Amino acid sequence: IILDTETTGLDPKLGHRVIEIAAVEIVDRRLTGNHFHRYINPGRASEEGALEVHGLTEEFLRDKPKFGDIVKDFLEFVGGTGLVIHNAPFDCAFLDAELGLLDLKPVAGYCPDVVDTLHMARELFPGKKNN
Repeated sequence: IILDTETTGLDPKLGHRVIEIAAVEIVDRRLTGNHFHRYINPGRASEEGALEVHGLTEEFLRDKPKFGDIVKDFLEFVGGTGLVIHNAPFDCAFLDAELGLLDLKPVAGYCPDVVDTLHMARELFPGKKNN
């Protein structure tokens, strides 16, 4: 599963939250057509810098479900699979924080393997921009 998130800021320890999750399934290097995409009401505003990146306003997210409302579907989609994430420590920290608020295991407890493509890119292209 290739996965990405958008968040209200840079640090879940400061109360920042996940506001969007998007994931696609790949089998044998081919998209299967299975995907997961949800906007999430974080119950707070985004920091200005984060808003400049994703453009998802508090007003747009107001009527979207809370993370707890989508967590079952999310875990059914990713559970038992490997994840491929660009800057995985960032996304996993946010997902772990959201799961923790619901007294659930961290994402690694549901997904046996997480591959960080940012780490891979830095190893393959040292000193280059890897976004």
